[in-house]
Amino acid sequence: MKTLLLLALAGIFASCNAKDQPLNNDTIMQQEDIIRLVERNDLAGVKKALAGGVNVNTRDGRGKSLLLLATIGRQEEMATLLTEKGADVNLQDDIQDSPFLYAGATGQTALVKLFLAHGARFDVFNRYNGTALIPACERGHVETVKVLVGTNGFPVNHINRLGWTALMEAIVLGNGGKKYQEIVQLLKDGGADLGIPDHDGITPLQHAKSRGFSEIVKILSER
Repeated sequence: MKTLLLLALAGIFASCNAKDQPLNNDTIMQQEDIIRLVERNDLAGVKKALAGGVNVNTRDGRGKSLLLLATIGRQEEMATLLTEKGADVNLQDDIQDSPFLYAGATGQTALVKLFLAHGARFDVFNRYNGTALIPACERGHVETVKVLVGTNGFPVNHINRLGWTALMEAIVLGNGGKKYQEIVQLLKDGGADLGIPDHDGITPLQHAKSRGFSEIVKILSER
């Protein structure tokens, strides 16, 4: 009993001493501070905060990580810094965006390459149960599509919640123009299954024909 009492008193004493220690603002920063630093694209401030022990995977009130905030802000240098400091490129926010998924959807090819080199996962999906490739095809981001299709093991035939593949989105949501023609060719060359239909049983070729996308019809029809 005496030993337990002494241990308890020692714990209280240590706790009081810890509370009495002044916080060093040069080495300890609040999470809100580093979030603001990232939003301001303050590289020096973020480096200082991380060196002081702030978690590189800190999130804001919407679940957005520092790296996702930098990606949303198209802050390539900041995103590179955070990634190299160990930020999780797959960490999703409250609406299931991740740095990798967002970079793909917005055509930030340099960041897509960076995140692929730092552990981007292909089994983490957005709120539509889609990959980084599907919205890249929808929005006509040719260079991003080229990188993803050329990445070993990337699921080019993944079907999202709408029942659409990347190829289907390029046709149904594209305008049939040159960049969409190039994307369809990239997908075809990259091993996309040209015959996967939508939920109604309509194939990519049928959709292309119904929209009058003659060049895409030609690409899909050629052996």
